[in-house]
Amino acid sequence: MITNPAIVFIGFMGAGKSTALAAAHDAGLVVTEADELMERELGAPIADFFEREGEEAFRAREAEVLGALLEQTDGGAIALGGGSVLSERVRAALDRHLVVWLKVGPAEAWRRVGGGDRPLARDQRDFYALLEERTPVYESVADAIVPSGEESLSLDAEERSLKRVLPWVRHLPKLPAGTRMLWAHSAGGSYPVYVGRGMLDPEWWPLSSRGFCVTDTAVGALYADRIRASGTRVEVAPGEAAKTMAEAERVLRELARAGMTREDHVVALGGGVVGDLAGFCAHVYQRGVPVVQVPTTLVAQVDSAYGGKTGVDLPEGKNYAGAYHLPAAVLCDTSTLASLPHEDLAAGFVEALKTGLLAGGMLWERVRTIEVLDPNDLDDIVFACARHKCEVVAVDERDSGWRATLNLGHTVGHAIETASGYIRYRHGEAIGLGLLAALRLSDAPGLRDEVEGILRRLGLPTTLDPAVEVDEVLGALQRDKKRTADGVGFVLLSNPGFPRIGQILAAAKVEAAVKELYER
Repeated sequence: MITNPAIVFIGFMGAGKSTALAAAHDAGLVVTEADELMERELGAPIADFFEREGEEAFRAREAEVLGALLEQTDGGAIALGGGSVLSERVRAALDRHLVVWLKVGPAEAWRRVGGGDRPLARDQRDFYALLEERTPVYESVADAIVPSGEESLSLDAEERSLKRVLPWVRHLPKLPAGTRMLWAHSAGGSYPVYVGRGMLDPEWWPLSSRGFCVTDTAVGALYADRIRASGTRVEVAPGEAAKTMAEAERVLRELARAGMTREDHVVALGGGVVGDLAGFCAHVYQRGVPVVQVPTTLVAQVDSAYGGKTGVDLPEGKNYAGAYHLPAAVLCDTSTLASLPHEDLAAGFVEALKTGLLAGGMLWERVRTIEVLDPNDLDDIVFACARHKCEVVAVDERDSGWRATLNLGHTVGHAIETASGYIRYRHGEAIGLGLLAALRLSDAPGLRDEVEGILRRLGLPTTLDPAVEVDEVLGALQRDKKRTADGVGFVLLSNPGFPRIGQILAAAKVEAAVKELYER
């Protein structure tokens, strides 16, 4: 019986598994390179065996050798070959270990190994197809996902990066069973994201310094006593009305009066409003202190807790004052979703719906088929949405290009929030209406009708309250903070998975799409 699970690195060719193994060796772990073990067992290089016996024979021997290895190994670290996880025996044996998927993109993987002597890396088109085929298998067995194989990194730099990741991976066994980890990285830094159930009561906390909790009165009453935050608790009123410069000043002053220092950290416990406000305060307090995001709402767990955008609203517009401040860690306890009223859960789900539209593929299929929202059955959606958000931010942290895709539905949605004084609609409800407008502007009537049906099925509004004046919505649109000299750029999408950013549209077309929200 295995009492000490091994760390098992999996991934496609060129993902950096050998580099990860070197980092594990330097951390004092006993390491095993599966390809080297296979060559000793075969008595020949893998490429030669492939040529002589064929892939089927190789996979049979691989399953036998590596299955036995995984069934018997206690502790240490193992790097598996790219195709090892195709074996049912290997996948079953991985259940008892800590599996880390080193995720590499097709272009970088090909740059590293394509055209060489590897039997399955000789034709680029076949190589790309093989990676696409194996990706769902890697994903299905992974406990942790670590983006790997960046072209900008030398091997030494990549090993240093993996050394930073390794301690966070090794914390996973200390967290509740079923917890998964995602390593988020971008130009401004990197941090772990943990998604699971029961993480508000861990024996472990990501930072050793004092934590000062910022929360709202509703969430604080439920969860503040369950997190490790020895410093003062600062509470704000629930809702968007708390996201103001005045409240930010009050929070900052309370932190100062409580004696918070630059060596301490902020804990943002709550939904998107608290995350934005507390993150903003962490950014400006004594020129910056760490923040641990602990999202407790669906909108925060699928979107706003990641990527470092923080800020407060001004009367002139939503998020008009803000800063980029990446979290030190994100602890996403999905069991907190059970405390949400259905209306809040449904409104939060709109961000998952938006992410499904942007990602396409399996995530879109999952969110489009939701019939009833069960807070105990959303873990996979939360993790998938967090992955998509972090992957987008990795490409464009500072919102200069591709990160704009995340604004799908938000341009009109934010205008609706501003025009209604942040009172009439929950954030997700306004974004749902914004999605309908964006899909009308995308000339995608079939997709718009489908999204409208999903919103209606979940009890969300599909028309605008006439009390919210159309001229106020259109005026707020023109004050959108992303407006350039050319005008307001919209994110459009005609097919799931294929967003288009920076689309400048005729004013009459935009006005018609907004007015339609009153008419249907």
